[in-house]
Amino acid sequence: MKIDAPWLQDAPLAAIFAAFQVAGFRAYLVGGAVRNAVLGEAIGDLDLATDATPEQMAQLANAAGMKSIPTGIDHGTMTLVASGVPFEITTFRRDVETDGRHATVSFTSDIQEDARRRDFTMNALYARSDCEVIDPLGGLPDALARRVRFIEDAGQRIREDYLRILRFFRFHAQYAGDAGIDEEGLAAVADNLDGLKGIARERIGSEMLRMLGAPDPAPSIAAMAQVGALARVLPGADYRGLGPLIHLECDMRVPPDAIRHLAAMGGDGARDALRLSNADAARLDLLRGAVGDMAGAGALGYRHGANAARDVLLLRAALLEQPLDPGALEAAEMGAKSVFPVSAADLMPDYVGAALGARLKMLEERWIASGFALTKSDLLKEGI
Repeated sequence: MKIDAPWLQDAPLAAIFAAFQVAGFRAYLVGGAVRNAVLGEAIGDLDLATDATPEQMAQLANAAGMKSIPTGIDHGTMTLVASGVPFEITTFRRDVETDGRHATVSFTSDIQEDARRRDFTMNALYARSDCEVIDPLGGLPDALARRVRFIEDAGQRIREDYLRILRFFRFHAQYAGDAGIDEEGLAAVADNLDGLKGIARERIGSEMLRMLGAPDPAPSIAAMAQVGALARVLPGADYRGLGPLIHLECDMRVPPDAIRHLAAMGGDGARDALRLSNADAARLDLLRGAVGDMAGAGALGYRHGANAARDVLLLRAALLEQPLDPGALEAAEMGAKSVFPVSAADLMPDYVGAALGARLKMLEERWIASGFALTKSDLLKEGI
């Protein structure tokens, strides 16, 4: 099979392939870029693999007039720069020893050995410069079927790196959607859940947010709950509101959002459990708090902005299993654009200090309750 990848002929990348060929070595595009090209998905980073050692890569780069940078030489990774464009290239490797988080590797010239140390069959795909896919382990049918399956022994792959438990569910969310999940992989996950205790929370949080950012992570999250993985990484989470939320997002053509999806699930201490950034944690707190205070749509838009108000309204409708009134979204938009017409100067000197603040707050609440219709003159009239 050949992938539709005209960018493989772009001058900088073509120069990289040519340098390896001239020196008598093989170089292939590998992993995510090949998988996504096979699936017709957007291409991200371009990673390459080769049978050349780091020392040989440095030599061939020098011969081709390219800069080489030993970015991860102990693991066989060099960065070669062609026409100002950096490419990360790693020597074929095989695992010598793993502890569930890190691996000791040795170099090899065997592409099958390199493929066997990867996680899923759909990720063990390589491509030549002529766009021909090289499939050492027979993963191409899995990729074409969007089937997420561990390479060979699922349990062994997980014990090599326990983060692969979460990657299994994330890849299912990103590529398989509502298709069935691999039962062998699911059973291996259930047998190895204790390994999650040794994974840094930052890495867990990164995988979870990437999973929750998929268009429909609900089936994958449900599978996580089924085997007990969800309770390990986010205690107290309840995924039942996630499906209705995603249904509403589709109806309203609202793009998926990881923090909105997380807010629908609840869970104890998500900030710490997933090591959320301060910005993500603040947004999560805002959404959860606003869902509970039941402020009107206009007030939500005025106080938090149109996007946050929309998210709160979606969450409320999903969690209460109610339809979302399009009029509420319009009210939120109106609130977001509204500007309170009264300032402190308008009330002075009749009001000062705490009395001034209380009066301003009361007038603002009256103005919001009016649907932002009361004018400055209305609000300043005696008795208002």
